[in-house]
Amino acid sequence: MQEHTRRIEPARALEGNARGLNIRHNACSRARAVHSAVYHDRARARGIVKRYRAAVIGCGRAGGFIDNEIPPRSYWPAPNSQGAGFYECERTDLVACSDFREDLMEAFGKLYAVPKEGQYTDYREMIARENLDIVSVATHVEHHADIVIHAAEQGVRAIFCEKGMAASLAEANAMAAACERNGVVFNMGAQRRYHPGFWQMRKIIEGGELGALQSLVMTYAGGLFDHGCHTMDLALYINGNTPAVWVQGNAPQSEPLRDGDVYSDDPGGDGVVLFENGVTLYLLHTNRYEYQAICERGMVGTFNDTQDWVMRKGEARNLHPVEFPNFQYQSTTINAIADLAEALDTGGPPLGGVESARHGVEIMVAILESHLQGGKRIEMPLEESNLRMHRVDRDPWEKGARWREPKLRR
Repeated sequence: MQEHTRRIEPARALEGNARGLNIRHNACSRARAVHSAVYHDRARARGIVKRYRAAVIGCGRAGGFIDNEIPPRSYWPAPNSQGAGFYECERTDLVACSDFREDLMEAFGKLYAVPKEGQYTDYREMIARENLDIVSVATHVEHHADIVIHAAEQGVRAIFCEKGMAASLAEANAMAAACERNGVVFNMGAQRRYHPGFWQMRKIIEGGELGALQSLVMTYAGGLFDHGCHTMDLALYINGNTPAVWVQGNAPQSEPLRDGDVYSDDPGGDGVVLFENGVTLYLLHTNRYEYQAICERGMVGTFNDTQDWVMRKGEARNLHPVEFPNFQYQSTTINAIADLAEALDTGGPPLGGVESARHGVEIMVAILESHLQGGKRIEMPLEESNLRMHRVDRDPWEKGARWREPKLRR
């Protein structure tokens, strides 16, 4: 390990659990204890300890079982699934769930103590009957828009939407309009925004000791809609949610997936984004997640999937390593949920918000539009785009559909 790199050591490493469905009891309880110091203690200081009624729509991998697939990682603590997050968060009661696959929903109910009468094959019926404060939308991205819009219009107060937000710009715009029109608090499950290491990174930049932020160099793996959104959302967060001025993109790897305006799978691509404050984002499609913030008098960043944190300070070519501040790893899923509860407590904005999620989709679609126009700069805002992703194998209502079944046991 290089001398200027600091590997943050957690207070306690997480062990595996061979009992499969009971994994939450080992890993999540420690994450809950840590997250309490961030959000729950603030609630106690305000004299507010209300618990909010929550439900999960989509009881599959992201909804309830993805922790059974991920090896225990001390630097990325469980829980990761939304069901486990609501179950373990001290501010929520998981009272209902919905999925058209009744056997899967039954397994979800057993795991997270959702009674049979709280299990629905129709999410509309669930929303109408359960008097919910918070709804989690953990379906595939192609189905987010209809569910989010319905929940917002039927009185749900807060929505935790799995990443990515939407499969098209039109869907993202409609979701944002519905949430804003109905005063709904919204967070997207792009986990890095709720990661204490990135809270420290933004604090360092805003503190000014490295000078003004000049550029961001950030990578992602997978496609733009489902995975690039993690990096795009982080770039917006680190840069204070500043809007983009223009976008350029190069996405040749997306061409085999495109039929007219429709992508049959999640397209990848590289992008350059100029923001209103003069900061430039260089977004690179690779096989890993790495993030660097370049400032006037130094840089700060992280490598190896948030295990190693780097900070260098100085002038011109005389940068020297300095220690990255210590922090405690936490469950980002619990933090995102607790953040929604805090917004409901106070009436203030959440850490995420529907507009930042919508703008992230807008930028990613602009990358694809730029590529299709020969690398032309796309001026923002992007008024209209017909591009969308539609994966037949993620649509259970289409003939011959296939989708990845959740792993019910570790």
